[in-house]
Order: sequence, then C-alpha cells, then structure tokens
Amino acid sequence: MPDLPLSGLTVVDFSTLLPGPLASLMLCEAGADVIKVEPPGGENMRRSKPSWGPDSAIFALLNGGKKCIALDLKNDKHRNGLLPLIERADVLIEQFRPGVMERLKLDYATLSRINPRLIYCSITGYGQTGALSQRAGHDLNYLSETGLLALNPGPRGDPQLPPLLAADIAGGAYPAVINILLALAQRERTGRGQHLDVAMADSMFPFAFWALPNGWLGHGWPERGSNVFSGGSPRYQLYETSDGALLAVGALEDKFWEAFCKTIELPEEFRERGCKPHAAIQAVREIIASRPGSHWQKVFAGEDCCCGLVRSLQEATASPHFKDRGLFDYALSDAAGNRMPALPVPIVSELRKAISEERRPPAQGQHNDELLGAGLAGSDESSA
Repeated sequence: MPDLPLSGLTVVDFSTLLPGPLASLMLCEAGADVIKVEPPGGENMRRSKPSWGPDSAIFALLNGGKKCIALDLKNDKHRNGLLPLIERADVLIEQFRPGVMERLKLDYATLSRINPRLIYCSITGYGQTGALSQRAGHDLNYLSETGLLALNPGPRGDPQLPPLLAADIAGGAYPAVINILLALAQRERTGRGQHLDVAMADSMFPFAFWALPNGWLGHGWPERGSNVFSGGSPRYQLYETSDGALLAVGALEDKFWEAFCKTIELPEEFRERGCKPHAAIQAVREIIASRPGSHWQKVFAGEDCCCGLVRSLQEATASPHFKDRGLFDYALSDAAGNRMPALPVPIVSELRKAISEERRPPAQGQHNDELLGAGLAGSDESSA
C-alpha cells in the first residue's frame, strides 16, 4: 500500500448513524487507522435495511475498513480500559448531545490532560453552546431552522422534502473532516490538539450565499420561489415532457440561455430579460410539454446549454461517464466473500486506499482483544 496522507494516525470514533461515521470513513480511506467504539449490542445502523450478511448494507458502506470495539461506557472498568487507547490517539470523534461525554468523564478537558495532542471533534445539530444546543434534531430540522427549507417550493408552492441529507453530510461529515485536517496542520506547529465544535445547522448558511446579501443590504429577503435558484427564473427550471420525463435546464449565463432558446425555437418576446419570468416559464413549459423526453434528449445531445433529462438513481449508477470515472470500482467485501461497490467519497484516487485493498465492515467488538486486551468483551457487564 502506498504511503497515504493520514498513514500512522489513529482515530477513535464514538459516533453513530451518518455524520461522524462518514467523516471517519473519509479519514480511513486516506490511511488513518479508525477504531469504532460501539455499545454492547452494536449501534442502531447495524439493524437498518437492507441487510447484507449479519448486519446492514448501509452500516457496511459507512464503516468498511474500520476496526471495532464494543464497550459499556457507563461501566468504570470498560471506560478505564479505553484510556490507554485514547492516550495514543490523534483524533477523537463524538456525536452525543453536549454534556454527555462530560458525564462519562470522556470530555475534552479530561482527555486533553492525558493526551494534550488530541484533536477532539464534537459533531452536534446545534453546537456546544446556544439556546438550541440541547434540542434534538435531524436533517429536516436543521434545514428548517436555517431558512433553507422555506426557499424550496414544491408544485403547489409549499416547501418540499429535499431528497438528500444535506445537513448530515455537508453540514456534519464534511466540515468535521475539514476542521480535523486543519487542526492536524496546526498541531504540527503548536504541538497541541484542540476541541472542534461542529454544528450541522451552522454549516447550512453557506448554501444561502445567493440570498443572504439581499437581506443584509436592505434589498429584501427572498420570498419562496422568487429567486433564480428556487424556481423564479426560466433559465433554472424543471420542465415536464409529454411522456412525463423531466428536463433539467440550468442555462444561467446568457450564452447558454441563447443557445437553449434557439434550440427549442422560443419566440423572441420570451427570451429578453424584460419579459416577466413567469410568462417565459410558461412559454418554455408549453414547448417542452409538446414532445417526449427521447425527442429532447436527441435535440440537446449536441448542444452546449446546460440541459439534460433527469435521471433515476439506477440510470445514474449505470452511466458510462461515472463508470469511466471509476466511482464504483472500489468495493466492500463481507466475511462470506460477497462484494458490493463501496460508497464513493470525495477523495481523489491518489490520496486514498488502493482499489485492490480489502474494505470489510467490522463485526461488533471484533477488535476488543487486539486493542484492549482480554476481558473487555463489553457485552455482559453493566454499571447498573
């Protein structure tokens, strides 16, 4: 295996579900030795559908290549047995509500005394401080609290559920990795670690970069569906074809818009910036609705105007483009030798583990003896 950027680094990951596990997966792919800490019985994601072998396929996607120990963190013996591992760790990731790790005596103030170089990353919904810090939440809540959901109109003008977990991934996992890497770079100069407070809701505001200046500068806060990125422009829109397919048009720049208008033969009065947006949208809608998706696919095949049919996920994963890019060449394997594609992560191939390297999801407590010594199976002792 080539020398990877994070080779030799140890990451202890207490997180579950999506944000933290995806963050530690990316660190693992870049060469870090990631040790997942689970409660006896395993985390809930192991039981998610669909199943793949004894556990969940989703769990496998998020945890392939990691090691796993199972401990009851409320048990003094188990918790103390973990401390030698934390003493030599470089990074710790946790995803509990503020105050939980302190009650377990695993907070940054306590652990930094035994490991001053430790980079301690806390991922929460609303952060370690503030009025909402103790509130439970999920992706939809973070989008609603930060105003993004209100800008997303559905067919009737009401907000609609987004098809992606933007807060968990772009607000949790990605900022965690970015800040961990920055903290590692800073540690090279200072010799000390630090506590990173990553709040998923905080990281949603950059997605409103196009709307915030208008409000801040007194030009009016955008209303639902009024802006170019929320359905208020004919240049950035979904249009239905005669057979129910959808055409995604992103012809924002004038050269793309002019090429699009010419291709569909849109009348001149609807092409100009002075035309009311809704009139232009309706005119384009009627033209696109007059022909099936296959017609428009052929028409736009040779045109350079940021336009194409909306693909299903199945079609997208079978796309020759993404196959040529090698997105699904990396694979997971289970104990029985079954294989499926690994989760594509935003790390270029030169900086991640080789395609040929085995990525196997860990069994619950699989590495207890190796990392903690015999006697800490974590399944039959309790602090109760």
